[in-house]
Amino acid sequence: MNSTKKAIKAAFPLTIPVLIGYLFLGFGFGVLLAKAGYSFILAPISALTVYSGSLQYVEVELFKSGFSVLSAIVMTIAVNIRHVFYGLSIIEKYKGLGKYKFFCIFGLTDETFSLVVSQNPPKDVNKGKFYFFITLFDHIYWICGCTLGAVFGELVPFNPKGIEFVMTALFVVIFVEQWESAKTREPAIIGLLCSAVPLIIFKIFFTELTSYFLIVAMILIFFGLLFRKDSLLRRLDN
Repeated sequence: MNSTKKAIKAAFPLTIPVLIGYLFLGFGFGVLLAKAGYSFILAPISALTVYSGSLQYVEVELFKSGFSVLSAIVMTIAVNIRHVFYGLSIIEKYKGLGKYKFFCIFGLTDETFSLVVSQNPPKDVNKGKFYFFITLFDHIYWICGCTLGAVFGELVPFNPKGIEFVMTALFVVIFVEQWESAKTREPAIIGLLCSAVPLIIFKIFFTELTSYFLIVAMILIFFGLLFRKDSLLRRLDN
């Protein structure tokens, strides 16, 4: 029990910034879900099982437009494919976590990943418990935010137009921060071009397939970065 308390005391303060962000972001999702006509109970269920901010926002539109298993699978892969690279980069961090490993893998989000890669447990704190509680606290924050938003959206009548932009705003802020702090902006430019060009082409020539442009963009970004890998690594090393 003493080791558990130490892990909680070490992990909790690190997650406070995530608490603030997840309450607002989760709240937005909950409101959108409720205003789309769905019961508030779906919000905590989605937060508990899906647990993917960007995908859950997309989830509301998928429900509204008529659920398609194929569309859901494709969209899930397209939106969350970045987690493959997250996982590869923290293999060493998660070695030796024992029974805590599977939950830590399941609960790996963008914000949790940032904490995991930037923080090491204090010498007297169990590594598995430290990363477990970081992951658990973040997940609890998200569930609370989603649930509160859904209850609020169901009880309080108002126009939720514009709330869906909260996730877009978050990624814009992250992009700007990365743009300002990056040693080289070439990866960002590659990402922008590989996303903008297929989107424009799909909008003009393949309107009915526009929802799948993200898959094409991800493939182009992958090969674009792969082609420029050696040059980018040299710049980053300098």
